[in-house]
Amino acid sequence: MLTLTRTFKLCVGTNIFVILIQIVNLDKQLSKPDAIIQQLILLTMAVLLTLLLGVFGIHRIQVSDPYIKSVLALQGSAAQGKAIFQMNCAGCHGWQGDGSVGPSLQGVSKHKSRYGLIHQVVSGETPPMPQFQPNTKEMADLLSYLETL
Repeated sequence: MLTLTRTFKLCVGTNIFVILIQIVNLDKQLSKPDAIIQQLILLTMAVLLTLLLGVFGIHRIQVSDPYIKSVLALQGSAAQGKAIFQMNCAGCHGWQGDGSVGPSLQGVSKHKSRYGLIHQVVSGETPPMPQFQPNTKEMADLLSYLETL
């Protein structure tokens, strides 16, 4: 009797979802296509459920962050945001956000959500980019400017 155990982990924020899939008598089940198909269906359903829970968890974290809620509630000024960008970001990202030492930010709002942009700026999770903690008005202004690139 052959037993094979696989564990898949998906970490999302502070939530860890674990799927434990155990395949018993693998040598016998290979000759039974129905059992294999049934296990593949269960595996697919477990992975989809884990992804759904992960997306829901990320959304819940985004909505509950008071700093982000405050920033998104404000109307930012792109002109003020450009001044903030040139003082704090242009050294690496270029005067027009077209890249230098850091990557180009042209069109960044087309592939990153507003939450993702805010998180990128304030988290410091992408070295060598330093953590930057603007107040909510400054972040709203910077966000407005980034959306014009």
